[in-house]
Amino acid sequence: MIYLDYAATTPIDEEALDVFSQASRKFFGNASSLHDIGSEAARLLDMSRQQLAEMLNIKKEGIIFTSGGSESNMLAIDTFIASKPSWQNHLIVSRTEHASLANYVEKLEQDGFEVTYLRHLEDGRVDIEHLQECMSERTCLVIVQHVNSEIGVIQPIEQISEIVRKHQAFFHVDCVQSFAKLPLGKIAASCDGLSVSSHKVYGPKGTGAVIFPAIHQLKASVPNITHEYGFRPGTVDVPGIASFVTAAKKLGDIMEDERKRISALRTQLIQRLTERKIDFQIIEAKYEQLPHILALTFAGLQGQYIMLELNQKGFAVSTGSACQIGKQDPSKTMMAIGKSEDEAHQFVRFSFGKNTTADDIHKLADCIEGIASIR
Repeated sequence: MIYLDYAATTPIDEEALDVFSQASRKFFGNASSLHDIGSEAARLLDMSRQQLAEMLNIKKEGIIFTSGGSESNMLAIDTFIASKPSWQNHLIVSRTEHASLANYVEKLEQDGFEVTYLRHLEDGRVDIEHLQECMSERTCLVIVQHVNSEIGVIQPIEQISEIVRKHQAFFHVDCVQSFAKLPLGKIAASCDGLSVSSHKVYGPKGTGAVIFPAIHQLKASVPNITHEYGFRPGTVDVPGIASFVTAAKKLGDIMEDERKRISALRTQLIQRLTERKIDFQIIEAKYEQLPHILALTFAGLQGQYIMLELNQKGFAVSTGSACQIGKQDPSKTMMAIGKSEDEAHQFVRFSFGKNTTADDIHKLADCIEGIASIR
């Protein structure tokens, strides 16, 4: 099967898998134990933390390893709330956040927090003017995803940061889709927290990190925790972390070349679909767009129908976020940018990765033409 759903997850890199296997055998100790076996695990953990810190141009003490992007997002929210007085109970969240954030914020709203949902422009970017209108002295936290997982729009994080910092609120950015695909040094310098995940960058599932560049200014949400600088409980998964960082560094080293290669593949698919006179629309940002994600709608065809037909023909694609599939709801991102419910149901996401080839793109275009011709 030709895999074109890299935004959902990625196959583990062989070198990262080898690191996981070796570390599981040789560095199995609890990194908090005081004996030599624990100390060896602690040294590997510290080295991994330093390598990840160098990728983000921050101090290693700001990295808290977690079980993945979802936990990172929730831990960040809890930490920021704990670090502000109780009267600052206003949260501002973009309407297109990942389910791990959206669902948790909804729970907080039910618990009494005031939540404002940001409007979006037609191309997916948040409405900056609306953000300015929403900010107040009671605002505790603003949450905006760096790259949208459904349509690939890149949000103007630095511009948003300037507004948030004028009001002395916290700013959290979900960087799960952009990590090791875009440079994040400036993003890390512009926010108070950012989340990354291993399985999006060819690392093992069940590992990730939340980054607090100014961690010394924060208060842990649960007292007396002994792991991860007191911010996250539980025995640290040293083999998983070593494997995660190996995969992330490897992808980061070829970041720019991969972006150009995948951008060319994206262009090829669009050109081939256009040449075949297929009636489709590209959902993308006017200015900044991650090429790895291509969102399309096909007139008169349900996205789920196209996905199932392509699956039968040997292609793995998606109709949106993997955390929402099965609910039969229209894409929330499509609805947030003003598309109709019918258009939202026509949405299909193709996401490309390091194993995607030009031949895959040619075969995909042929298959889509066949599906579109029999409607």
